[in-house]
Amino acid sequence: MVTMVTARTASSHLLPTSAHFEQPWRIHAIAPDFTVEDVWALPTPGGPDDFARLVKLNAGFDSHENPSFIVQSLFQIRWKLGAIFGWDGAGDGVGKRVRSLRDRLPEDLSNGPRGPETPNAPFSPVYLTHNEFVDEYANKTVHLLSHHSWVVMPDGSYRGQMAILVKPNGWLGKLYLAAIKPFRAWLVYPAFMRQMAKDWQRLQDEQP
Repeated sequence: MVTMVTARTASSHLLPTSAHFEQPWRIHAIAPDFTVEDVWALPTPGGPDDFARLVKLNAGFDSHENPSFIVQSLFQIRWKLGAIFGWDGAGDGVGKRVRSLRDRLPEDLSNGPRGPETPNAPFSPVYLTHNEFVDEYANKTVHLLSHHSWVVMPDGSYRGQMAILVKPNGWLGKLYLAAIKPFRAWLVYPAFMRQMAKDWQRLQDEQP
């Protein structure tokens, strides 16, 4: 049985980590060794069959040509820093420094759909269900999971939710996550949410 999120948390973007754990997601059993970094309520209200639109929206994310100047600028800075400090080497990604989360999947998820690729973001799809989509990314500092889900609200409506799960690579990873957290929380994600709200409304308007 799905546990409803409260009306108070539904109206806020940044949610407590309990908002992730109180839902019966498959990811709980698959990645228990990952830490939930943050949880966000997405500005994507809809009905029971609209999760596919959220997955489509996520697949269209472009870290290089994002319409938000703040998001695009911060990502460009991040990639330049990664090049300078060697965070993003070919041997540090998924399937190299860390094993893919797909190696842990139970048979039904392993044989099921992976979900779409995101061409201009460095994430690889892991699995897709009717209400969960997970993709992953790794570099020298961290193995990161992005968990998108479709949550039932108390009034019977639905909205998207995103949780970021991380496994830092030693002290370097912990320092990296601590350093970028303020930028993510106060700059990147608020700008990302504003753009997502606009894109979601556009997708809704395009529906017959």
